[in-house]
Amino acid sequence: MNLADLSLIDLVGVILGFTLTLMVFSYVIGDNILFRIAIYIFIGVASGYAAVVACYNVILPQLIIPAIYGSQSERLYVLFPLLMCGLLLFKISPRLSNIGNPAIVYLLGVGMATAIAGAILGTILPQSLATMNLFDPDTLPAGGDFIFQMFAGVSILIGTLATLAYFHFGVRQPINQPASRPRWLVVVAWIGQVFIAITFGALFAGVYSAALTALIERVQFLRDFIFALVAS
Repeated sequence: MNLADLSLIDLVGVILGFTLTLMVFSYVIGDNILFRIAIYIFIGVASGYAAVVACYNVILPQLIIPAIYGSQSERLYVLFPLLMCGLLLFKISPRLSNIGNPAIVYLLGVGMATAIAGAILGTILPQSLATMNLFDPDTLPAGGDFIFQMFAGVSILIGTLATLAYFHFGVRQPINQPASRPRWLVVVAWIGQVFIAITFGALFAGVYSAALTALIERVQFLRDFIFALVAS
């Protein structure tokens, strides 16, 4: 990094990045006003960016422009979204907030349906098909790869079933005895708990690795800036 070769805009950006990085790193000595200012700036910029993206990619091209310049069918098509947007504005007033409840219910319903469909079509079915393909005789390799693929398929199958069993909370209550789950289900649920713990460990390792990579990049940025500042 050579500060003399940077344009004025790039130089201002580098200085701001250096300052904000130090403000975030100040959290090492405890919660302070500098760290809070950096967080507020980050939240404000992220919110503003999300608002601009929503405005230019959703509201303007799919709602405002069709309603003003679109054909008759396009204008009729955007009447329902405009009505929902109008109802949402009533949520600003505590006295009239109940009028906006239908729009909230509609958003929740669509969101839940999208999430459920995404989970089924994007996760459950592909995972089930991938697991079944591991046992397909036409795709099984020969030699050591066959053993490895069978081991992987059996492990995935056991992990999936055991994890589902862990979230089964049905119990039986024999006469004059406390309610409890069957012993075999307790064992299978314990195996599922082991798989869940391994999954959480892998996820934590991935998050920690990403955070560590970001930290190293910021430390290198500070080092390069300081060296460039001294050299100039």
